[in-house]
Amino acid sequence: MAGLCPANVGGSGSCLVSSSRRSLGSWSELDRLEVVASMTADARPPLSRRIQIRVMPVVFRIVNVPMRFVLGLPYSTPLGKRLMLVYLTGRKSGRQYRQPISYVRDGETLLTPGGGRWKLNLVEGQPTHVRLCGRDVSLRPELVRDPAEVDRLLAIMSAKNAAIKRFVPIPKGLDGHYDLDRLALAIQHGFRIVRWTPDDKAAREALTR
Repeated sequence: MAGLCPANVGGSGSCLVSSSRRSLGSWSELDRLEVVASMTADARPPLSRRIQIRVMPVVFRIVNVPMRFVLGLPYSTPLGKRLMLVYLTGRKSGRQYRQPISYVRDGETLLTPGGGRWKLNLVEGQPTHVRLCGRDVSLRPELVRDPAEVDRLLAIMSAKNAAIKRFVPIPKGLDGHYDLDRLALAIQHGFRIVRWTPDDKAAREALTR
């Protein structure tokens, strides 16, 4: 398991983030893709990975507490350059909560790897309250399912956030694209790319800064 380290954020707080996953937000986003990829190869994840699968969600439930505080501040912080705070309501429980998630800018949209359960509480195409760089904005989520488009968007995300490359174990072919069969299986098991588009003036201004 990667070590935990303190990261000072804007001088107003701190957060504990796995050093190797600092920019990925919720742990389950890309690790779920990794587990699905190993299923494709008919291989059981090694013991160390199975331990992480059980332990890391607990760790991040603790880590997310200070992360929510920092991301909820009314001004931009270094942490907010890679993470944003999404306000969600549980589909079944009706409970309202705030989920820190990672993002990558792509023109006037944001891209998020969606392997965790949090995305199930998104209403596709409906405005979603998000705290982005210290501002309250409204974004509309699109859950991208097409393997070819997921492959294209993962390439964009990997180019802008090198950490993503290390946590997408699906092999690439000589043409530089991910194995579409394995990618399709990951999608079948629930992996998505969430593409966010601005829904109000504040969101458009935040994305053009």
